[in-house]
Amino acid sequence: MKRITAVMLPGMLLMLFFIRVSVKAQEGDAETIVKKIDDLYRSKTSAGRMEMEIITPHWSRTLKMDVWTEGMEKTFIRILEPKKERGMATLRISSEMWNYLPKANKVMKIPPSMMMGSWMGSDFTNDDLVKEFSIFEDYDYSPVEVDDPEPGLLYVKCVPHEDLPIVWGHILIAVREKDSIPVWEKYYDEKSELMREIVFKDIKDFDGREIPSVMELTPLNKTGHKTIIRYQSIRFDITLDKDIFTLRNLRKRI
Repeated sequence: MKRITAVMLPGMLLMLFFIRVSVKAQEGDAETIVKKIDDLYRSKTSAGRMEMEIITPHWSRTLKMDVWTEGMEKTFIRILEPKKERGMATLRISSEMWNYLPKANKVMKIPPSMMMGSWMGSDFTNDDLVKEFSIFEDYDYSPVEVDDPEPGLLYVKCVPHEDLPIVWGHILIAVREKDSIPVWEKYYDEKSELMREIVFKDIKDFDGREIPSVMELTPLNKTGHKTIIRYQSIRFDITLDKDIFTLRNLRKRI
């Protein structure tokens, strides 16, 4: 999927050790790092199961869902649990998106005005699911030094191309030096104010590919809010039913 974070998207909290320890990526490293991050969860096709825990100051809940992708253009998500949301589904084809509400037996197309709205009450937005931009292709990136760097990490700053409608002013990424696996991503607005961060944890082998199995998204402008995604299983480059990414499949009863 051409999305950030997505790259759907989107590290460990900084541990404070020595002041101004010199840990720096070279220019060639930056390109290699960004390309690996961009391709981390990509494949021709994928099918997986995950859970999403949504935490707020007043309530929390956990959704279990199946997810299918085809390239960077198509995504299908079906909610399995809890019971009251079972059967709800989301279909993304390129930049278009639809939701299915089984209780009303209604398919709703998401208008552009609602793209920044919350998806299923989480801290991820509808826009996060339809990202068509890749860090490698649509951002300028360079190695940077940070205050209080952690030994063993490299840092890369990514700035979107000026002609693209990307809401972030820049993204700061920390990766493990030994294998370029992301540790955290920090998202800044156009005024360089930190708005949210994604922390990547618990690296596991899924279908021969090592990826972080846990992603924690924390919005810095919403106190006490957090959304945690946990991959339970995922397979890559498999044959998928051609009818998965269709409006008809949205209405399928489970």
